[in-house]
Amino acid sequence: MKKPWSITTTLRNPERLRNFLIVLQQLENFEWNLENQKKYQILLIQNRIYGYGSRQFYNGLMQDHVDLVDDPSRDISLEQAEEIFNAKNYEDPAMRGRQSMNPLKKIGLVAIEDNKVKITELGKLFLKDDFDFGEIFFRSFLKWQIPNPDSRDYQDNGDYDIKPFIGTLHLINEVNQKETARGNNAKGISKKELSLFAPTLIHYQSISMYAEKIITLRDELSGKTKQEQKEIFDAYKRRFASDFLETDDEQEIGGLLSNLQDYGDNAIRYFRLTRYIHIRGGGFYVDLEERRKIEIDSLLAYDNAQAKHFESKEDYLAYISDISEPKLPWETAEKYNEIAERLIEEIREYESTLQEDNLEIKSHQEMQVDELRKYITELRVYRRELQNAESHSKSQAIEQVESYINDLENIFDFDDRPILLEKLSALGLHALNDALKIQPNYPVGDDNEPTFTAPANTPDIECFYDSFNAICEVTMLNGRDQWYNEGQPVMRHLRDFEQKHNNKPSYCLFIAPKLHRDTVNTFWTAIKYEYEGQPQRIIPLSIRQFVSVLKVLVQMKSKKRFLQHSEIARLYDEILESSKLFSDSNEWLRNIPNTISVWQESLISQT
Repeated sequence: MKKPWSITTTLRNPERLRNFLIVLQQLENFEWNLENQKKYQILLIQNRIYGYGSRQFYNGLMQDHVDLVDDPSRDISLEQAEEIFNAKNYEDPAMRGRQSMNPLKKIGLVAIEDNKVKITELGKLFLKDDFDFGEIFFRSFLKWQIPNPDSRDYQDNGDYDIKPFIGTLHLINEVNQKETARGNNAKGISKKELSLFAPTLIHYQSISMYAEKIITLRDELSGKTKQEQKEIFDAYKRRFASDFLETDDEQEIGGLLSNLQDYGDNAIRYFRLTRYIHIRGGGFYVDLEERRKIEIDSLLAYDNAQAKHFESKEDYLAYISDISEPKLPWETAEKYNEIAERLIEEIREYESTLQEDNLEIKSHQEMQVDELRKYITELRVYRRELQNAESHSKSQAIEQVESYINDLENIFDFDDRPILLEKLSALGLHALNDALKIQPNYPVGDDNEPTFTAPANTPDIECFYDSFNAICEVTMLNGRDQWYNEGQPVMRHLRDFEQKHNNKPSYCLFIAPKLHRDTVNTFWTAIKYEYEGQPQRIIPLSIRQFVSVLKVLVQMKSKKRFLQHSEIARLYDEILESSKLFSDSNEWLRNIPNTISVWQESLISQT
């Protein structure tokens, strides 16, 4: 029976791959035998990378073990972690370690050579502090294929022959071409279409047929009511799944369709990191990134998505983990100059719209390939600065602020809520006042839309003003894991930021759906007393309270009043000053809405 492809469902969060890799460093150059496979899983438990916060994992454990794992303030010894692991009574203990290793191997971060654990060059790139999600996953997905000598999941029997990432790009491109040929606008493929057709696209020779299936399905749905469309699509899915599996077994069909939704969502999440696809149509469609058109056109002309043949497993692993392979078809002076020209044209459009001075353009036609590559990176960094300036300009409209407020108030209705919260917080800070610069640290695509949350070793957002600076840290965590993941890191980020920008006072705005008592108590100590020898300025707000600040902005804008950054500093100071009135952090926290209200009244009364 045929199987769809899947990137991984073990690790839906790409950043968790890095944590798994960090722990695996302890076993590098050790034999990958049953003992060390088991030990790897034990180390993951010890470091709270696996099991922590999982009710399912806690099932069957003694309460003492649950309390230990669930309390991040307590260290777990290797012996205790082994006790916890053994208490789970796994039928095949070593298999747990192998399963945790598999995503790292699949992406080429790790290889087993001479039966020993080796972190590849790609893996070492991922472990650097300045790692680039997009570059790492793009380099990996270019080469990931089924079948391959390192996986038994897909037999080399003729059913499977594809590089899934490149095949997905081809599928989107062919659907766009077919729509354009019949006079329609190209819009990519919907997330529903991608979930059904991309993971089941297991042979490169089926790309055109699958593109035609999507067009045919769209025609069947055209002109129908939403209810009729749902009925047609549901019936089509079942027929499609039955044909793919070559069975009428309802349980197997239902299982496949359920999995395809997860596989598709995860594929979008990971493929988006490469910067070669972008989301459009209100978030419902996945399309090729127009700003990478030269690269994408070159790639599709160069690679038809057919899997390569390898003589051995070792040859395949060496290839997928080699960051210098393959040589990309646009890595020539001619293509790089085309890319530079396209970027310069786009930059000029932004400069014209924003009435910015024109950037001095270097004589790139005379550059060598390595120089051109670096110059293109510089141009893309500058383009992001212009895109951020555009975000600031657009954020000043009342209707834009109201849209941020609406999305924040309904954030639990959205997918990828952590990413959205960082984006909306950045846009809200853009809107508030006359900031010199609001710099989100999340990775972005060429459309300046976030592809993932900010890396763990940096503040989520950095804010620069005439009279003060600030960082903004956000989280969707509500429970005690909020304290574990955010408490010390937030204070450390603020201290590092203070030391780097010590010419002005520095604040930290912390935003969460609600604030856990342990988080607040940690910040309370830093505010009232010290962190690393000096007090800190940390302002914890719930999403609702941040929204209330944005609503004050709307009130002022409606009265043609401008909210200066000095007024935000005054709010921050009044919240901090109010801490002196209380001996209990919870009382101080409960008083913050009142402080915001008094601040609001003082502003409105001036109008």
